[in-house]
Parts: sequence; C-alpha cells; structure tokens
Amino acid sequence: MLLQLNITNFAIINELDLSLSEGFHTLSGETGAGKSIIINAINLIRGGRSSSDLIRTGCESSTVEALFSVPQNAVLTEIFSDLDIPFNGEVLIRRSISREGRNKVFINGALATLQMLSRLAPLLISISGQHEHQLLLKPDNHLYLLDDFSGLDTERSRFQDLFRRYQSLNQKIKTQEKALQEHAQRRELAAFQAAEIEQANPSPGEDEALAEEKTRLQHAEALLTLASEGYHALYERDNSVISDVSRTIRSLSRGAEMDPNLTPLRDALSEVEAKLEDIALSLRDFQQTVHLDPRQLEQVMERLEMLNRLKRKYGGTLEDLLKFRDELAARMQDMDESQDHLEDLKKERDALLSDMTNRAKELSKRRKAGALKFETAVKRELEQLQMKGTRFNVHFEPIPDNQENGDTRESTGLDVNGLDKVEFMISPNVGEALRPLAKIASGGELSRIMLALKTILARTGSVETLIFDEVDAGISGSTAEVVGEKLASLAAYHQILCITHLPQIASKGHTHFLATKHVTDGRTETAIRVLDNHARVKEIARLLGGREITPQGMALAEEMLASDG
Repeated sequence: MLLQLNITNFAIINELDLSLSEGFHTLSGETGAGKSIIINAINLIRGGRSSSDLIRTGCESSTVEALFSVPQNAVLTEIFSDLDIPFNGEVLIRRSISREGRNKVFINGALATLQMLSRLAPLLISISGQHEHQLLLKPDNHLYLLDDFSGLDTERSRFQDLFRRYQSLNQKIKTQEKALQEHAQRRELAAFQAAEIEQANPSPGEDEALAEEKTRLQHAEALLTLASEGYHALYERDNSVISDVSRTIRSLSRGAEMDPNLTPLRDALSEVEAKLEDIALSLRDFQQTVHLDPRQLEQVMERLEMLNRLKRKYGGTLEDLLKFRDELAARMQDMDESQDHLEDLKKERDALLSDMTNRAKELSKRRKAGALKFETAVKRELEQLQMKGTRFNVHFEPIPDNQENGDTRESTGLDVNGLDKVEFMISPNVGEALRPLAKIASGGELSRIMLALKTILARTGSVETLIFDEVDAGISGSTAEVVGEKLASLAAYHQILCITHLPQIASKGHTHFLATKHVTDGRTETAIRVLDNHARVKEIARLLGGREITPQGMALAEEMLASDG
C-alpha cells in the first residue's frame, strides 16, 4: 500500500506531499490541472524513463519519493535478499533526476540502479491506463493473463527455463556440427599428412646423422686411403713412426743409465709411443667401418631427400616436422572427442525435449481447463459492466512451424510458453461472429474489459496498489456507475487510486482528491488536496454540470454521495 508520495520540482509541481490510506481513492480536476503529472511521477518510481524536460523550469533537479507498506512475502523477501537491501515491511523509494542527465535511485536508503528498481517497483504498484489497454490489444499478452488467472505462472516459468536451456543446447549442437563439418572438410588432408609423416617415421636428429653418413659414403675411397696410409706410416712399414720412436726410447734408456736427467724424457716419449700405437690401431679399425657401397649411398640420399621434402612441406626443421606430426595426432583425437561430445549433447537435448513436450502438454491441458472458467468469469463481469450478451472466447492455436520464413531450426511445435498460442475473441453485439479483441473493441469496451480482468485477477494479484487512469474512457451514465462500483469492490483487495472525470465514479471513492492549478509569484503550480464533504459535493456537482454549479447539481451530488455512503 502506498502511504506517502512526495514530489519536488516536477513539471508544474513545486512541492507536493500526498498521504494515502486503504480503500478507494479518486482524483479529479480540470483538464490540464496536473493529474497526468502524478502518473508520470509514479512511473519514475516504477523505473520508467526519465527526461530533463520533466524538471520544473528554473530548477536543476527533481525528486520523487514513495513510501510503501507491504506484507512480507516470499517473492519480495527473495528480491530484497538478491538486491542486498534491508526489508522489514516498508519500502522507501527515492529517485532524483538532474538536467545533466544523471539519475539517482535509493531503495530503503541504499543506492540502487534502474534495473533493480524496475525489478522491484512493479510488484508494489500498478498503473492501468491507455498503455495497458494497448497491451491488451497484443495477443502475445493474452496467454499471460490466462496463466495468471489459472495460477500457472510458476509452471510457465519453469517451462521457460527448460526451453531456454533447450535453445542453448541446440545452439551448442549447431556450433559443434558446423565445426565438425569444417573439420571433416580438412580431415582427409589431415589424415593424408599424418599418414605421410607416419610412413616416413622420422626420428629426432635423423637428418643430421644422415647428412654425416652421406658425406662419409661419398668420400669412402679417400677415407680408406687416408686411414690406410696413416696406419702404415705409423705402424706397418719398416721405417714407421712407431719404429723410429721405439729406437729413440731404447737410446734414451741407455743414456739414462749415464745421466738420470734423460729418464723423464724417455718416459714421456714412451707415453707418446703408446698413444701413437692407439692411433694406429684406431686407423686400422676405422677402415673396417668405411664401406664402398654405392647402393647404400643411394638409399641414404633418397631418405635424406624425403626428410628434406617433408620439412619443406610441414616445417623448416626436423623438430618442426615432428611437432607438426604431434599436432596432427592431437587434432585427429580432438575431432573424435568432439564427435563423441556432439552425440552426448544430442542425447541430452532429446531427453530435454521429451521432458519439455510432456510438461507443455500438461500445461496446455490445464490452460484449456482454466480457459473455460476464465471465459465464464469474464462474461459475468462484462454483463455487470453493461456489456450484456457479449460473447468472450479464449482461442487456442498450435505454435506455427518455426521452419517457415527461412528458419532452419528443428521444428518442435513448442515455443518459450509451451504448445499454445492464445488470443481473446469477442463479440460485443448479439448475432455477430467472434472476432479478435484487437480488431473490434472500442475504447470504452477496452476500458471495461480491462476492469473486468482486474476484478477477476484481484484475488490472485500480488500488487498492493492499483492506479487507474482513463478507466472511464468512452463510457458514461449507468455504465460509469457500474464501473465505479467495480472499482469500489476492488478496494476490498487492493488500495485503489482512480483518476476520473465522471461523477458516477468519483462519488464511489472513500477519499476524494482534487487537482487544481494556480499562479503564485508569476509561476504556475499544481496542488492536490483532500476534499471535505462540502467541497466534495461541490466537485461532484462540477463534474455533473460543468463550470457553472447549480443548486440542482449540488442536490444531485449530495444524493449521489449519500447513496454511495
């Protein structure tokens, strides 16, 4: 329930403090007195768009504050918990706008965002006006009204969560399939490349070893000659180096007997002799490793050329080639794993689709059962609102095949709301066929239909405060009186504020506010005040007769208030 509304420097409002209580409140006044400004201010509290044009001329900022008293419930408690804002049964919303375009929002003293406000405020206060009438003309909103009446909002919300999860899975599958298609186009090449490298089966450092072997084979004859000549020079021939060294050692041994100083030289030369002998024997053994084999040379050159060709194709070095081979193997493994993952996703999607289909069928069954009760309730309310004989029908259609219009998605027969597409059909004139509500309802009929829906949904609605603007559009006389009675009956479940030009509605209120416009210090200002009984009689008389208030009008106004009281 809205307890207090404070508005400062807003349009032609300088400062306004409005206190409200339970029950049915009416607000009247001359055209242009500022009644719509109140709606604009409350829309700011509900998270609506702001504009610096709303700021009073000559002021730098404007502020709107609203204090609500609301019973604690699970939904509000959860929202406040999510927003991390304290909540003890009262909600204070404060919003200010400046000419620089800055917005400040406070909820229970905590700085908040417009997104947070837009999430919370619609649960506290609702405005039913021309905008809401336009919503009624959109068939997409009819299903939500039916679900609200049938108590299916929670079930629909759960289904929507499943549907969004299904869409997400479908998108993942399509992305995966596209990637696999692209991989498949390259798979043959990758498989050929991997097979080519695997067939060669290169090993680290092989190219360098082959290059050395190639050089050795190319110069095998020269290497044999060098090794043989060296071996013979050092060891084999009669005057070999080792023979000369050996003789010299024997001479030094004899000299050492004569002079011990020659002993170290003899010993050093003996070490040289041993090393020369080792070298000579190594040269002999080396000859065994050198082969004059043209066929082996050809094989080495072919192997080396193959490795060089692979390096040119897949990498600058043999290490790069081996790395590319490992990458190909990993890529092929990823493709296999991706295919397995795709199959898992499809199984999950199919299971989810089966669950969704079952839930959608049950939801549709309950909707159709609720629609029969809804039709009866709406027709009963419309009869009371001077639309006797009106036929009202909730028309169900299957979801259109979503493969139409070039949509290549898999057709499931489901959308985010289930199996059903709902549209309200009406025939306000006896004998006329049912036609879509959006195509034939007049402004007055829309007002009454909206009021009928509000009345029907009153017991299930969670919003404490309902504001009706232009609910009297297109109606008058006895119909207006019935509308007033309906609004008064709604006040048993909600706090009601109705902006009206009709005395039949204004007289039904428990509290009557009057909006007036006056000039103070050369500035136009709007003021709103609560009318006492005498002032209320006068205002009802004005609504009855226009600017000139006659004794007859005053008498009729008193009679209307007395009968309503």
